[in-house]
Formats: sequence, structure tokens, C-alpha cells
Amino acid sequence: MKRFWFAVLLCVTFCCASFAQQTAADAPATKEDVEKYFQVTRSHKLMDQMMNAMSKPIHKMLHEEFEKDKDKLPPDFEAKESKKADEMFRNMPWDEMLQAMVPAYQKHFTKGDMETLVAFYSTPTGQKVLRELPAIMSEAMESMMPIMQKHVEAVNKQLQQEIAEMLEQSEKNSYQAPVRQN
Repeated sequence: MKRFWFAVLLCVTFCCASFAQQTAADAPATKEDVEKYFQVTRSHKLMDQMMNAMSKPIHKMLHEEFEKDKDKLPPDFEAKESKKADEMFRNMPWDEMLQAMVPAYQKHFTKGDMETLVAFYSTPTGQKVLRELPAIMSEAMESMMPIMQKHVEAVNKQLQQEIAEMLEQSEKNSYQAPVRQN
């Protein structure tokens, strides 16, 4: 009888152990898995392309701001600000930023997920996505910029109005009749 219970215990132990094991695909993604994904997707180059694409609408916005307030701004405002924006994009620490992103990818993707993504981006369609994404982002940013500007202006106007109302209320409160002392 002891042998029977020992055999049952042994079977239960092996069954539980096999259920508890993760398959390789379900294991958390490793740093190497994420770096391979970054390599296949040419993330560094893609970031450069996206920043270059996004710089066009930023230059356009700077130009529009200059045109709107050129009588108040120095003549070299647009050139200086455009140069600053270009330098900012050019000097972005892409490698450092990519390494900072690794833990987020590891948190949200398994080894299997990363292998599937690498497989997809290795296909002709995946490569096309990577080629077209900067142009898509540029076009999207260009069409979104007026909407964003309009929204920011409306929020700014509302904020200025609220500040003015608060200041007015504060002034009313400070001009109340003085309290007489007996």
C-alpha cells in the first residue's frame, strides 16, 4: 500500500511540475529578444526618419508663428528656432533611449511575441510598414498640427480667462469694506 501512495504522490508531483512549467514561447522576453526586434525593425534608423519627417510640420508651425508675430519678434527668430529644433532632433540619444525602452517591451511581450514580431517585420509586408511609416507619420503630423494648434489655443484662452476671473474675484475680495475696530 505504501508503494501505491508513493507512486501516486510521484505522479502528482510530476504532473504539477509539468503544468507549472512555462513553454519557451510564454517565457518573458529577454533583453536579447527585444534588441533583436529593434535590429530587425531598424528602430534607430526609423526614429531618425520619423524625427526628420516630424521636423517639417514643426518648421511650418515656427514659420506660421513668426508670420503671425513678426512685428514683435526679431528678424532671425524663425532661422534660430528652426536651427534649435534641427539640433535637438539630430542630437537625440537614440541608443540610450532604445535601451531605456527594453524593460517596457519585456514587461508587455513574451519571447513568443517577440519571435512573431521579428518574423512579421522580416516579411515583405513588414519591411514595407517600416519603409512607409516615416512618411505616414509626417503626413499624419501635418494634418494633425492645425487641430492640435487650435485645441492648444482654445485651452490657453480658457486658462487665461479663468486666471482673469480669479484675479478679478481676488480684487473684489480685497476691496471689501474695512472692519471697524472698537
